[in-house]
Amino acid sequence: MPPRIEVAERPGVGLDGAARPSEDVVVVLRSSVVLLDGATSLDPALPSGGWFAARLAGELAGRLTGYPATDLADLLAAAIKAVARDNDLVPGHSPSSTVAILRWTDDAVEGLVLADSPIVAFTDAGPDLLADERLAAMPRGSGYRDRLAAGEGYGDDHLVALRAAATTVGRLRNQEGGFWVAEADPDAAYYAERRTWRRSDVSAVLMASDGVSCGVDTYRVFPDWADVRRLAGEQGPEAVLDAVRAAELSDPDGTRWPRAKPHDDQALVVVEY
Repeated sequence: MPPRIEVAERPGVGLDGAARPSEDVVVVLRSSVVLLDGATSLDPALPSGGWFAARLAGELAGRLTGYPATDLADLLAAAIKAVARDNDLVPGHSPSSTVAILRWTDDAVEGLVLADSPIVAFTDAGPDLLADERLAAMPRGSGYRDRLAAGEGYGDDHLVALRAAATTVGRLRNQEGGFWVAEADPDAAYYAERRTWRRSDVSAVLMASDGVSCGVDTYRVFPDWADVRRLAGEQGPEAVLDAVRAAELSDPDGTRWPRAKPHDDQALVVVEY
């Protein structure tokens, strides 16, 4: 029997605080789901992270459909290579995106995560978090976070501080000892975090962009992922997005929870087996 899949998505705001389309992309296929979170670009000369995520999602969808048994990292590497080749993208100076891929057969459920879009499998032993925590461990400097915590709010000075932090982190992107993300280097695919579960052991899987996972990791709106699943099951996945957004609305200047933007894009996928 195929799983039941629900998707909830909501755009955040741009770095200027204005509304704009979401840069998260979700693709649901017959036996797989792809969730990508395009990184907000601080360089106006580059295409947006959403632009990159949309093209990478298309390449992944075709390969997951056409080559359903091929290793997930090989599929991701080929998709990254195709997007970079077709759009003349250069490693180190290109838009980027997180990647979360879920694929299942009658016997197994596979997960692949690159950068901060986690997958949570609910197994007989309890929730099993598949997360790539390397980006969160990177030194970002304290400038923009300290400013926000001090009550200085969002605005032009925030963007200056944010660009400085992004420059620091950018030097560590797709580097040994740094963090890995889908960009223009296909080899990044082989640094993804992977896990495989027996399908008979899995009752459900959640996939989320960091605009949702922050509700567990940072805001503590949810004490754990089991609480996220409970709310999604009782009221639908949109209720999870509502709870995270309500927390952000209670902290409009980023004083309690210093963050790059008042509201990030949100994407949540609930797969029930």
